[in-house]
Amino acid sequence: MQRSIDRILVTHTGSLPRPGHLTELYARRARGEPVDAAEIERAGRAAVGRAVAQQAAVGIDVGNNGEQQRDSFFLYLKDRLSGLGGSWERPTRADMERYPLFKQRFDAEQGMRVQVSLRGQLPKAIGEVRYLSDRAMRGECEDFALALRDNPQAFAEAFMCAPSPGIVAAAIRNEHYDSLENYLRALGAALRSEYETIADFGFLLQIDAPDLALERAMTYKDAPLGDFLAFAETVVDTINAAIESIPREKVRLHVCWGNTETPHDCDVPLEDILPVILRARVGGFVLPFANPRHAHEFRCFAPGRLADDQILVAGVIDSLTNFIEHPEVVADRLERVAGAVGDPTRVLAGTDCGFDTSAGLGRVAEDVVWAKLASLSEGARRASQRLFKH
Repeated sequence: MQRSIDRILVTHTGSLPRPGHLTELYARRARGEPVDAAEIERAGRAAVGRAVAQQAAVGIDVGNNGEQQRDSFFLYLKDRLSGLGGSWERPTRADMERYPLFKQRFDAEQGMRVQVSLRGQLPKAIGEVRYLSDRAMRGECEDFALALRDNPQAFAEAFMCAPSPGIVAAAIRNEHYDSLENYLRALGAALRSEYETIADFGFLLQIDAPDLALERAMTYKDAPLGDFLAFAETVVDTINAAIESIPREKVRLHVCWGNTETPHDCDVPLEDILPVILRARVGGFVLPFANPRHAHEFRCFAPGRLADDQILVAGVIDSLTNFIEHPEVVADRLERVAGAVGDPTRVLAGTDCGFDTSAGLGRVAEDVVWAKLASLSEGARRASQRLFKH
């Protein structure tokens, strides 16, 4: 995993805006309408090439495929796992229940969007969960590798994302296994194939684990904190087992409180969950420090909190607002994080979350996304001038 040796390297959290035509295809398919699978494949492959070129143009050092060939960051697994069927709807977040007028407005806005929902019509686990084939995952990796060959100077390093077993367990209700532990174990064994395929292609693996923070305000909103922490510990143990064959320096873990513009005043503090998160045998962590609820929590990373071989990708761009952060704001945030960690070489500049975690869900207009990422790169350059004095 690349360190910021003589300047702050720039990355992001994964999903990037999908072209409108591709989003429409994914949304139609999610509604059960007939779509041309070959058309989706062609549009997705073209979108990957475009995403790689655009990332390079705005100065991304550690980039990915933009998750263009998936309809969401975890729902794509519906076609890759056995044992799924039926449907259910995820409950709302605890913070939305506290503000009924906000919830009314939020639901109305969501109803007007062309998107793939992360709450409604979700599948359930009704049989044994197994990974069916690595063909689709290998296809994604091959298409990304082709895009990189067409843009040979694009990135210093490339990554690809895959979801945590915990977010899959939370969103795909278990109606088959006799315990959460056994369900997670089955999901971990299934996802291991995706993790290892990504690593085998030479890409960094980013595991997206919003469950390690988000589920406190979702599944465990009415439970004691200890119950949630026990869930998080089991998820981390499952992740560790699933990546045991992958060198830890090839894995980074993304944790967040959900990529929705809601009040977030029921979020669990980072300090409460960080000891559990740090048990993950990974080489780096990707965390949000730009949004108004968690911007102060970089202070949790005093010198010595990270292991000597670990890095921190600091979210210094908010993925939910169309404000374009000034480069000096970005630079100030990076300098504060580097000061807390005590070593700027272990800090990368990133975003709070993905910009389009489910097709059509993104709140930031596509042209603004690229302007925000360009500002991220410029802010990292300015911070580097002050942090790395030659």
